[in-house]
Amino acid sequence: MTADFRDEELLADVICRLIGQDRQNVRHIAVGAASPIPATAALLARERANLNNNSGRPYVSLLGSRAHTFFTDGARELFDCAGQGRVDVFFLSGGQIDGEGNINIVSVGDYAHPKARFPGSFGSAYLYYVVPKVILFRVEHSRRTLVPKVDFISAPGGSPDNVFRPGGPIALVTNRCLFDFDRARRRFRLASVHPGHSIEEVIENTGFDFDRPANVPVTPPPSAETLHLMRSTVAPMLAEVYPQFAEKVFGVDSLSPLAGRGLG
Repeated sequence: MTADFRDEELLADVICRLIGQDRQNVRHIAVGAASPIPATAALLARERANLNNNSGRPYVSLLGSRAHTFFTDGARELFDCAGQGRVDVFFLSGGQIDGEGNINIVSVGDYAHPKARFPGSFGSAYLYYVVPKVILFRVEHSRRTLVPKVDFISAPGGSPDNVFRPGGPIALVTNRCLFDFDRARRRFRLASVHPGHSIEEVIENTGFDFDRPANVPVTPPPSAETLHLMRSTVAPMLAEVYPQFAEKVFGVDSLSPLAGRGLG
């Protein structure tokens, strides 16, 4: 944390800018379960766009929300929607992520006798293939999580050239830095280092090799306008699905009559 913004606010702004780089082609952002920071970013992207055109676009679907989704049958409809090409941005994480963009949400160690078990792949491999912009996200940036090679491939970062694959990763956001992903080379490139962190720290805590420019920039902090929008409009919306996160980060009471619908 710095004196002006929290780490969570910085990461949400980083993800929002990744979404916003191509907003004309982003009609629908979907957010899965247990993803409060990506949810903050998605709602921020929508509200930031609405300041200019008041269109309600891009549309944001938060699984588990009543106010911010048109799904009535949970993940089943999400998968159908994605397969029809009607989800443009999604977020994935994993217990392990390697330098080729592979993610592991199954287990660590020998598959028959694992050292640790994760929730399971669910629909990650499917969504990784069909959603055009998948943003990888992992708060813990360590050699335990960012590994040379995942122990189990829940969803592959790349595919053979003869495989039709419209979807895949575009970036990896961690608590230390932002990596861009080169789909052709299947390799990460250090795009920026977050305030308070260093290139040496990123290298020391990353298990895979990555490219980097001669001069790595510092991740821009969120602007005063962005922080105001996040805190006044987005935060109350988050309280419906992520009450503990909204209260901890933004001080929003989930019992407030404004929770779930925002102030804007």
